[in-house]
Amino acid sequence: MYYPRIINDDIYYIGESDRRLSLFENMFELPKGVAYNSYIIMDEKTALLDGIDESVSERYYENVRAVLNGRDLDYLIVNHVEPDHCSSINNILREYPNAIMVITDKGLNMMHQFYHLEYEDRVMIVGEGDQLKLGKHHLQFVMAPNVHWPEVMMTYDLTDDILFSADAFGAFGAIEGHLFVDQVNYERDWLSEARRYYINIVGRQGASVLRVFKKIGDLNLNIKTICPLHGLVFRKPEDIAMIMDKYTKWASYQAEEQGIVLVCASMYGNSQNLNDVLAGMLADRGIPNIRVYDISKTPVSEVISDLFRFSHAIFTCLTYNTELYPGMDALMRELTMLNYANRKIAYLESQSWGGRALKIAQDIFTKSKNLEEVAEPFKIKSSAAPEQLPDLEKFADEIAASFNDN
Repeated sequence: MYYPRIINDDIYYIGESDRRLSLFENMFELPKGVAYNSYIIMDEKTALLDGIDESVSERYYENVRAVLNGRDLDYLIVNHVEPDHCSSINNILREYPNAIMVITDKGLNMMHQFYHLEYEDRVMIVGEGDQLKLGKHHLQFVMAPNVHWPEVMMTYDLTDDILFSADAFGAFGAIEGHLFVDQVNYERDWLSEARRYYINIVGRQGASVLRVFKKIGDLNLNIKTICPLHGLVFRKPEDIAMIMDKYTKWASYQAEEQGIVLVCASMYGNSQNLNDVLAGMLADRGIPNIRVYDISKTPVSEVISDLFRFSHAIFTCLTYNTELYPGMDALMRELTMLNYANRKIAYLESQSWGGRALKIAQDIFTKSKNLEEVAEPFKIKSSAAPEQLPDLEKFADEIAASFNDN
């Protein structure tokens, strides 16, 4: 059963939500599920924008049929070829034999790689600035390579100033009735999942995001609505300004807020105790926004999201089999892969006998740009000794002083 969700006059939302999927891309936790968004423009010519994941495709096909209501489908516009948006495309082209697929050249190659496309004779290749007239609606294609795959484009409706933004501006989370950002408390209920989505999915491609933003500015596009492939639709100027500001900070690897993330792993509780004591000291020194995470328990995507959100971080380097604790090692390498930069950091080190944990951690972060160590590493042997308390106070003082430097 399909209930019409109208974006703007003759543009319909036909996406679906999946609340059963536990891991996005088999990596990222989905406590609130995920939405796969798709849209139809009903004009003199009809256009379907993007497909959907096959896990909910049967409902999606029903949605397409309901909106078309007996009309033929003229165009299938593919902004992004990732399987969570394209696993339904062959079936759509099979059901609508007159439909033309509109796609980039790289997108077509990737469609062949994933799905061995059956309908290459029904393809329109488009590039930067190409346009498509549906009647009232006049579409322009904006190339967005590496946001976050190399084949990505965005579709801009010049008539209604709507940006169909592919994976940009998306968020984890299933749709809960409300489709538009202005209908919910977005900063309370959605922003953290938008941040977690961006940092973990798109985060490495900050330079590419900024290039697309510059292109949008150069084209003088007066965006009034943003329709992403996941999450909610933006239609108020203040909401569009908010998410653009967030993306600009995320893409330029600048902290959103002053605050500190303490990341540790603790096999027997001693390193955890050290982090908790230090967190109390920092709180007493007026440090805002303190987060303490156990990397062996908390989903890595949540930790990474806050590490990008806040200005400071402390990493506990625990020796394990003479190496850096595996969970911390993996976290730090993933951070460098995502271009973690422009932060003030410090280290705690715990070892019971010889080990190289601190050196390994520091070596990993040599691949990151502009990470400033603001205090000498604080070290313990197995557990913190009472006589080390003054030194830990000094360590906290040095970190607190670095906030005043901002």
